[in-house]
Amino acid sequence: MRAAFIEQLGPPETIRYGEVPTPRPGPTDVLVDVVAVSVNPVDTFVRSGLFQVPMEFPFVIGRDLVGTVVEAGPGAPGFAPGDMVWCNSLGHGGRQGAAAEQAVVPADRLYHLPAGVDAAEAVAMVHPAATAYLALFTHGRLRMGETVLVGGAAGNVGSASVVLAAQAGACVIATAAAHDGAYCGELGADVVIDYRDAGLAEQVRAACPGGVDLWVDTSGVNDLAAAVDLLAPRGRIVLLAGARSKPVLPVGRLYMKDCSVVGFVISRATAAELAEAATTLNHLLRAGGLRPRALEQLPLSAAAEAHLRLERGELHGRRVVLRTDL
Repeated sequence: MRAAFIEQLGPPETIRYGEVPTPRPGPTDVLVDVVAVSVNPVDTFVRSGLFQVPMEFPFVIGRDLVGTVVEAGPGAPGFAPGDMVWCNSLGHGGRQGAAAEQAVVPADRLYHLPAGVDAAEAVAMVHPAATAYLALFTHGRLRMGETVLVGGAAGNVGSASVVLAAQAGACVIATAAAHDGAYCGELGADVVIDYRDAGLAEQVRAACPGGVDLWVDTSGVNDLAAAVDLLAPRGRIVLLAGARSKPVLPVGRLYMKDCSVVGFVISRATAAELAEAATTLNHLLRAGGLRPRALEQLPLSAAAEAHLRLERGELHGRRVVLRTDL
C-alpha cells in the first residue's frame, strides 16, 4: 500500500510517500481502508523527535483517521465490513500512524462515525475536540456553573473548548484576537476579550468577581503569574500547549489559594478516557456542533508540504486533511 512515512527523525523533508507493507490486524484489531487523515501539531513533534515515542521504521506518520472497516479480528466485536469509523490515537505507543491507504486500529481505540457526518470535517475535529474534552473535564474537572477561561479561543483546540464548555453549562470567558470575537461568541462564549488588551485582567475580574475556576490556555503562552492571580480559591490550571515555553510559577500565591496546576498531553490518555471523550464528540458531530472553521483538503502525497506549512505558521487556523482518494 502507499503511505506517508519516515525512515528517521527529522524535518518535514524526511517524509516520504511510497510503498510500505500492508498491515495485518491481530485478534483485537480492525483493518481500515483510510479515507481521510488530519495533520496536527503533535504529528510534527513526533516526526521531529521533540515528543519521543516508540517506533519502528519505516514509521507511518499521522494520528487521526476516518475510514471504512475492511476486516475485524475475532476479539473486536461491534465492527463489521463497511462500517464508517474514526480513530484519534494512532502513531503512538508503538502503533503505526494513520497516513496510509490502510491502517490497523486496536478495537478499543476505534469509534463509529455517525451517519451523515462528512469524513473530512470529522477527522479535522476529532483530535482538537478530544484534547479539549480531556483538558476541561478529565484533568480540569469542570462542572456546570463554573467559570472557565479559554485562551486562544479561536484556534482549533480553543474553539472546541468553548463549544464543549458551553454545552456543559459552564460560563466561558474567551480570549482571542479582536477580529475573532464574533466567532467565539457564536461558539458559545459568554464574554470575549481581546488578548492584546492592556486591561484584560480587569475585564476578567469584572466578568468573574469570584475568580476563574479553570484556566486553559490553548495558545501556549502560559502566563502563569496572570493565571494564578485571576484564579478563584481551589482554581485549576491545565497546561496543554507550549512545548518549549518556560513560564514563571508564583508558587506562594498558588498554594495559599489552594490552587493546582496539571500538565496534560493527549498522547498519554488511556483508551477508556478517549472512549469517554468519543461519546461526547459523536453526539456533537451528529448534531452539527463540531465543525472546522476552515478546511483544506490535499492528497496523501502532500504530507511533507502540509507539515512544512504547519511548522512555518502558514495555516492560520485552517485544518489540513490528507485524503487517499485525491
